[in-house]
Amino acid sequence: MATLEIKNLHVEIEDEERKTKREILKGVNLVMKTGEIHAIMGPNGTGKSTLSQTIMGQKNYHVTQGDILLNDESILDMPVDQRARKGLFLAMQYPAEIPGVTNAEFLRSAINARRSEDNQISVMDFLKELDKNLEILDMSQSMTERYLNEGFSGGEKKRNEILQLLMIKPNFALLDEIDSGLDIDALKVVSKGVNSMRGSDFGALIITHYQRLLNYIKPDVVHVMMGGRIVKTGAADLAVKLENEGYAGLRDELGLDINLVDED
Repeated sequence: MATLEIKNLHVEIEDEERKTKREILKGVNLVMKTGEIHAIMGPNGTGKSTLSQTIMGQKNYHVTQGDILLNDESILDMPVDQRARKGLFLAMQYPAEIPGVTNAEFLRSAINARRSEDNQISVMDFLKELDKNLEILDMSQSMTERYLNEGFSGGEKKRNEILQLLMIKPNFALLDEIDSGLDIDALKVVSKGVNSMRGSDFGALIITHYQRLLNYIKPDVVHVMMGGRIVKTGAADLAVKLENEGYAGLRDELGLDINLVDED
């Protein structure tokens, strides 16, 4: 069982307009293990995406205090590629296009990057696994020969992110608004892919604004972020309560100042 722990995490970013640094995360604490699905909800600009980007090691996010531990080992000094090899995966809201690199080439390279030189995946095993996962996501074989995300619709990009997840098999997936812009049919397919990963060797942190995604991927734990902190944690029914009562009701319940909410 693997563990991802966020300890008193403070993060700031460069404010290019004001030429200053601005603190976004103000003491985030969170522990999750493989075998668990966690969801993070919260108002716009409260730091949800900043958290996922910081965990993955994106360079524009500066940790000023606290730590990120993967299996009790700090990963703060690790570059993005090393964190990925350690078992982290980030599905972004807006995946990048990479002309000249096919999906199949990218996927096989990503799989082998996590393996030793004497344990590279064979072409036969790769194609077998690819066919299985394409069927799960109702994707055509032709998608694998297209350049990575180039000319893809929003829904195709999201399915492609989940295809990468299924093929790479990370220990922890950070899923940042994978439901954004999806219709119900696409949402069901993407959710099916994530649910197919559930098990003792996999955990996910789902960032979403809407409870509807959690109708299809039921979380074990729901966290609410406001003002750069996790202010409440509960079971799956917490998301339903938020859907019914909104964040204003939770602020009143917890006695929070509305000014806690910052821009992300």
